[in-house]
Amino acid sequence: MRADFRFYAELNDHLHPDQRYRTLPKQFLIPASVKDMIESFDVPHSEVELILVNGESSDFARLIHDGDRVAVYPMFEAMDISPELRVRRDPLRETKFVLDVHLGRLAAYLRMLGFDTAYRTCAADPELVRKSVDEKRILLTRDRGLLKHSAVTHGYWVREADSRRQTAEVIHRFDLARRVRPFTRCMACNAILEATSKEAVRGRVPLRTWEISDEFQVCPSCGRVYWKGSHYRRMKKWVEELSGTSGPAAEL
Repeated sequence: MRADFRFYAELNDHLHPDQRYRTLPKQFLIPASVKDMIESFDVPHSEVELILVNGESSDFARLIHDGDRVAVYPMFEAMDISPELRVRRDPLRETKFVLDVHLGRLAAYLRMLGFDTAYRTCAADPELVRKSVDEKRILLTRDRGLLKHSAVTHGYWVREADSRRQTAEVIHRFDLARRVRPFTRCMACNAILEATSKEAVRGRVPLRTWEISDEFQVCPSCGRVYWKGSHYRRMKKWVEELSGTSGPAAEL
């Protein structure tokens, strides 16, 4: 038996270069679910939003039979498609992330841009999956195998290796430029920063910094103090290039 598969847009990133943007035949002995068939091409189901089998919308459980034609489209996190077509029950109205242990710098950058980003250096795969599901967070990872876990509904395989390029990739992929609220969240622990008085941070920052700075923020969770330092000025231009906006200060 044989079925033909066609993957669209960035789903092709998961395919071997000579398989991209073309119809791919799949040989099989017995009918199998469309989810299993899709993942046999190394495409995580959590990046799939729409499946058409012979022109009709399908869920992941549908069995593929001889002669079927399957079109697979990526998730449309930035836009809604008809509810009867999508393979995931609900889009995420609040964009929150959980990142695997290899994406620590990306986690810091996303927090710097104001996005709720869960990250632990020692988080194991089961914890990441559970947090993604329980807290409705998009799972970002460099491990495609992790995105194939059946419980994961919202996930994305980060293509870039450089952390700044990864940040731009995520902002573009999820259409987040207008949601950026830079320098409002603690880069260390993810809490929302609070304004504080100059006197309240006396002795907690370098003396020279305390003398020349008038605006400070503090993390209510870990106590880290933020201010408009030289690193802030260097990062501000990059943030504006990503989003076209700027915001409150932080020493990065």
